[in-house]
Amino acid sequence: GELHETIAALQLEEWRNDMNEEIDSINQILPTTPAGSGWAHDNDDEPEKARAIRTWIRSILHKILHYKAEHQRLLDEEVATTLQLALPQDIVTNNVLPFLELPSYTFEVEDYEEEEEEQDY
Repeated sequence: GELHETIAALQLEEWRNDMNEEIDSINQILPTTPAGSGWAHDNDDEPEKARAIRTWIRSILHKILHYKAEHQRLLDEEVATTLQLALPQDIVTNNVLPFLELPSYTFEVEDYEEEEEEQDY
């Protein structure tokens, strides 16, 4: 899906590996996490599996946002500087840099956290 496309486009293999390991980590977390006793309205009584899944999703979102920011920072510092030295500025800005950006999918942690807060009431 969209997340996997974004991960594949990350600049460093270390980042791609870290994200894939984080995604796969749910396979080790869920089998050892008790299911709990149903859906409760109070967060303290939230089933353990649900809490583990929420924590895992939050971790995935935070990491991908971090790596996307780092990816863009590296592009801005390294690639853009090199290209600007080799090509006229308008060609770099209008024709090259847009192709170096990650897919434009958004992964908004804030929206997810707001939904959680609304469910808590």
